[in-house]
Amino acid sequence: MSCRQELWISGERFEGGFQTKISPAYDDVPESQYHFPRMYLNQVRQTVRDWIVYYEPRRATADALSRGGRQSYFAVARVKGIREDPLAVDHFYADIADYLVFDRAVPFRVGDHFYEAAMRGLDGRTNSGSAQRAVRVMSDREFELILHSGFASELPLADGAVERGGFADPPEMEVRSIVELTVQRPFRDAIFSRQVQEAYDKTCAMTGLRIINGGGRAEAQAAHIRPVARSGPDSPRNGVALSSTVHWMFDRGLLSIEDDFKILTAKGAVPVEVSRLLNPTGYLHLPEDFRVQPHKHFLRYHRENIFKG
Repeated sequence: MSCRQELWISGERFEGGFQTKISPAYDDVPESQYHFPRMYLNQVRQTVRDWIVYYEPRRATADALSRGGRQSYFAVARVKGIREDPLAVDHFYADIADYLVFDRAVPFRVGDHFYEAAMRGLDGRTNSGSAQRAVRVMSDREFELILHSGFASELPLADGAVERGGFADPPEMEVRSIVELTVQRPFRDAIFSRQVQEAYDKTCAMTGLRIINGGGRAEAQAAHIRPVARSGPDSPRNGVALSSTVHWMFDRGLLSIEDDFKILTAKGAVPVEVSRLLNPTGYLHLPEDFRVQPHKHFLRYHRENIFKG
C-alpha cells in the first residue's frame, strides 16, 4: 500500500507506500490501524497527519509461496498518529482515519508504465527489492494518477463540474484538490453506498429481498456497522446492505450479527412479522468477494456498543 505526506505549510511534499496482505501477518485493520516493525518507523513518521494509499502485494499471507494478492493499490486514507505496540517489542501502530476504498483496484503497472517509478527496474521489469518494501516513497504525480485511476471515471467536483480520471486520460487536477474531495461527506456517502450495494447486488443481506423501483433505485440501503458518528469508516467491510425497516432496526440495536454472520435479534424487541422476513438459514447473504464481507472488528463493536440483546 502506498502512503503520501503533504507538508503544505512548508510547501514540501513527501509521498510513499504501505503494503498490507489479504491475511496479514501483522495486526492490520487497514480501516483503523497499520501494524509495522521499527525498520519503517522513520518513513511512517513522515506520513503523520497526512495521506496514504494502500497496496496489496502478490503474496496473500506471510507464506513466501502464497499467491492471490491483486498487486494493486486499493484505498486511500489519512495517518492520525503513531503509538507503540504494548505487546510486541520494536513494533508500532499507525492510527488511520478517512479510509476510502477505490472504486476499482489500480494495478501497479499498465503495460510498460509503472505507477511508481521505483517499482521499475533498470531492465524494464519489476524491481523486486522495491516491491517487497512495506513502506515506499512516491512522487506527487504518481500519487495523483493512482488516486484518479482508483475512483470512478467521472469524479464530481465541488462546483458541479466533472473531472475525468483514469490512466488513459491523466487529469491535470492538483493533488490537494483531489484529497479534499475524498473527505467531503457527499462524495464519501456516494462511494460507500455504491460499493456496498454493488457488493450485495442491491439485495438485503438479512431478508434476501431485492426490490428495484422503476427508476432502477434499490430499496436496500448501505448501512454502516460501526456508525460514522462513532468513528466508523466508509469501508465496505464496515457496511451491509439492508432494507429500510431492517436498517432502522439494526441502527437501533434490535438486530446484530455474530462473527460467523449469524443474525442476532434482541429478545422481545423484534416483531414477529419482521422475524418471518429474515433469512430462513439465520445467516446473512454474503458477497462472493470476501474482501468486502463484514469484518469481525466492526461486528464486535456493534454487538458490544449498539446491540440491545
